[in-house]
Amino acid sequence: MELTGAHWRTSSRSAQSNDCVEVALNVRGVVGVRDSKDPAGPVLAFDPYSWRVFVAAPPR
Repeated sequence: MELTGAHWRTSSRSAQSNDCVEVALNVRGVVGVRDSKDPAGPVLAFDPYSWRVFVAAPPR
């Protein structure tokens, strides 16, 4: 998936650690998720609805 120019964000909760994910919201109709330690690596892509459901889910 080509997400050139995406604005990747890291959670404020991961400021203490380098072990986190980055998210690019609604780029070309998808939400991208990648490993912050490997920005050139693979990207998971979610449709915006699925991402909202995931984020809104209660922790287990």
